[in-house]
Amino acid sequence: MNYVLVFTDAYNRRALRWLKKHPHLKSQYLKTLQLLEANPFHPSLRLHTLSGKLQGIHSVSINLSYRITLELLIQDRQIIPINVGDHDTVY
Repeated sequence: MNYVLVFTDAYNRRALRWLKKHPHLKSQYLKTLQLLEANPFHPSLRLHTLSGKLQGIHSVSINLSYRITLELLIQDRQIIPINVGDHDTVY
């Protein structure tokens, strides 16, 4: 059973701004979202839990430089993307 991506307006605005700055990463970004929806635990996503001020938030990798932070609600099988960007931007 797949998970459901739930996009907020705030995330959509962040993602559009990020994609305008990095149009060459659009296909990698979309592939990451598809894989996240199909299996958030796939090894290539490098899903991990964050700590400190971001405790309770997870992160997945688009590539070595860019990440998507998200809320992963296992019980409801929902994934809510929060932010997209480089390491310093999302953490």
